[in-house]
Amino acid sequence: MKFPLCADGELCDNDRRIFANRCAWPEGCACGGRRLAAVALSIFIVTIALIIWQPRGLPVGWTASGGALLALAAGVVNLGDVGDVAGIVWNATLALVAVMLISSVLEKAGFFEWAALHMARRARGDGLRMFLLIIVLGAAVSALFTNDGGILIMTPIVLAMVRALDFDARTVVPFVMATGFIADTTSLPLVISNLVNIISADFFGIGFAAYASRMIVPNLVSAAASLLVLYLYFRKSIPAGYDLSRLKHPKEAIRDPRMFRWAWAVLGIMLVSLFAGEALDIPVSALVGAAAVLLLAIARRSPVINTKQIVREAPWSIVVFSIGMYVVVYGLRNAGLTDLLSRFIEHAAGWGWYAATIAMGLLAAVLSSGMNNLPAVMIGALAVSGTETGGFIREALIYANVIGSDLGPKMTPIGSLATLLWLHVLSAKQVKIGWGDYVKAGVILTVPTLLATLSGLAAWLYALHELRWNAWLAIALIAAAFAAIALVRSVVKAAKLHRHKRGPAVSGR
Repeated sequence: MKFPLCADGELCDNDRRIFANRCAWPEGCACGGRRLAAVALSIFIVTIALIIWQPRGLPVGWTASGGALLALAAGVVNLGDVGDVAGIVWNATLALVAVMLISSVLEKAGFFEWAALHMARRARGDGLRMFLLIIVLGAAVSALFTNDGGILIMTPIVLAMVRALDFDARTVVPFVMATGFIADTTSLPLVISNLVNIISADFFGIGFAAYASRMIVPNLVSAAASLLVLYLYFRKSIPAGYDLSRLKHPKEAIRDPRMFRWAWAVLGIMLVSLFAGEALDIPVSALVGAAAVLLLAIARRSPVINTKQIVREAPWSIVVFSIGMYVVVYGLRNAGLTDLLSRFIEHAAGWGWYAATIAMGLLAAVLSSGMNNLPAVMIGALAVSGTETGGFIREALIYANVIGSDLGPKMTPIGSLATLLWLHVLSAKQVKIGWGDYVKAGVILTVPTLLATLSGLAAWLYALHELRWNAWLAIALIAAAFAAIALVRSVVKAAKLHRHKRGPAVSGR
């Protein structure tokens, strides 16, 4: 929506909220508009800086809350805005907490270590194959357990595994970097795959199945592009082979067989309920929360899982952080700063659907890498909602904002809280990655992957809107094609193995 410009001084002396709703900064209302914008921007910058650097271990929840209180005191936002923000983010934050509770239970039961060891066994001592399979596993974990869970759970497991194989420092880095990178680049397919996804889906009223129908295919493109760029970047550092005897058997990683079996059942029920829940208009957090409660109830009888500790160590602070941070972001919107982005987006949309998709994705990526992806996605969503776009192009803008906010953070260490925590975990385990080295690798790996994924999104939406493809039928055909390729490969491999076994006997005759 566009607002008419005001003459200098009109309305501004009386009501800042009227300015926010009636004026388009910076052309009009010079009296207080620019001052309000400067205050809102200053509060935002200070809050972000404190969140990134965390002086003396200052919790991010406290920092965001302080920024929100400062915004309230300065008149940038009011109590009504706090209520609006809480209405936007409550579902996302509670869903994230529930997913992290589920992932913690599964990790304690040995679920993820079993999966990693299984992949290493399937690689049959081939270093490159193991590298690719670990990336595939990281993508699957990220899709179901959020990018945060993918990074924080898989990194210690993969690191311990490659060290058990006696890989040197030069060959360890590709595996841990790939684990961190793939967790974000493949956190697109489901609403629960990333906090960014949940916030965007809630903001625009997108259901679980509707979201998946738009993002599964771009996620496949992102996964393929990620595999390619990771291989090209690290190919010289990947070991040719490894000794399988150094690894323990996957079954040895299962600490609680009963919980392991229940985990598969609960995850299956959760996925089915998430798709079915859209028709019943049940919030994602309620469905995932129910799965978390069920899994915790089962885990209470486990001899290896301390459920009280898991609940106590859950990321509850993210709830406070989300509300506080988005109140600060709302201040930017009230000051009219998001109107500037809306105009840029409308200008890009004037060049067509493809240009709009690329421009929105790059904008979201730049914002995410510079200020953290959680406030960036809300700024992008507010900017898109302020445009006069509709239909195909508006949908492209919404999903491009999500993709840019999911992939863009990998360009810098400050792009997401998950990356900062990931670097902290690596540092505690004596794996040092300098910020300069990270930015170099991050930009080189992210930019081509981002462009490929945005192009995939644009092509997919064009096929759905202009060519009238049925989304789920097309996805089913793609899945069938992958299954057919896998079947042919297994048949060919079995035939080669059979000929190899028969070879000596034939030559002996």
